[in-house]
Amino acid sequence: QKSLLDYDERIRDLSMDADSRAAALEDYRRRADVLRESCTQTTLDIESVTAQIARSRAETDEAVERQRKLEGERVQANRRVKDGAEQNMALSRAADKLENSLLTTQKEEDALVTRLWEQYELTVTKAQESRTPMESVQRAQRRAGELKREIASLGSVNLGAIEAYESVGERYRYLTEQKSDAEKSKQELDGIIERITGEMRAQFAERFELIAKKFSETFVEIFGGGEAALELDDGADILESGVEIKAQPPGKKLRSISLLSGGEQSLSAIALYFAIFKVRPAPFCVLDEIDHDLDDVNVGRFAAYLRRLSQNTQYIVVTHRRGTMEQAGMLYGVTAQEPGVSKVISLRLDQVDDAE
Repeated sequence: QKSLLDYDERIRDLSMDADSRAAALEDYRRRADVLRESCTQTTLDIESVTAQIARSRAETDEAVERQRKLEGERVQANRRVKDGAEQNMALSRAADKLENSLLTTQKEEDALVTRLWEQYELTVTKAQESRTPMESVQRAQRRAGELKREIASLGSVNLGAIEAYESVGERYRYLTEQKSDAEKSKQELDGIIERITGEMRAQFAERFELIAKKFSETFVEIFGGGEAALELDDGADILESGVEIKAQPPGKKLRSISLLSGGEQSLSAIALYFAIFKVRPAPFCVLDEIDHDLDDVNVGRFAAYLRRLSQNTQYIVVTHRRGTMEQAGMLYGVTAQEPGVSKVISLRLDQVDDAE
């Protein structure tokens, strides 16, 4: 019985051990799968690294080849630098020679310029202006000798003639420019005058037509009838034309204003003045003795008409005529109650009417 129990115990232990080993086996299997996957990845990595190594070796070979080429180029460059240094030294020596030659040439040129001025009083610029091509030195020397003999045969020369010529030439150029400017200004002024004249003609024609119309209306209003007109003597050139004033007071024939009586002429002139004033009205107006030549009847007409116009314009009238003063709203006068002492007095006529 005891042995049987021991066997049962061992059986249980073996069963537990079998389960544990089965679990361990399963764990080993999982780990084996992981290791297989790891081995596969490692194999892939090894292949990739091998490919990279191959590429690196190829790049290394190319780099070595480039280094070999660069080394050759460096050797050639050093050779060229050496050759350039030698050429530079040769050029420096040549430059020194050229500089010495230039200094010598400069001295010779200065000597020639000095000789040119001392012997001929010519600058380099003036000499170049009169320079002619030279075929040969011998012929040039012969020609120079001929010119010297011709100069000697001329005798004494006015050395100030060149300066005088330059002065006169400068004056001539200045006057020519002034003349050109004056002609240009004249053309511009002619254009401006023509334009202004055209505008004046247009404005004059327009204003003259308006004034003629207003004059006819004003004449009828002042005279209480009749007829009047403004006409130009010369319609071709209205700016140079005279103006003919024709008037026909009530009961008379239409005639020139010069054939009317003095009072009618004055009243017609007043009508023309008010016609112009209607075309260009103003809020304020001063009239000085405008009714001096009017008779009593025409003074009344003038004053009554002026009274109607005072609704829109303020008039100050200097007058001695009773009829004009009767139509005024305010009178101002100067009196001398004592000799040598003047006094200004004022009177509102509407207040006088109220007082009466």
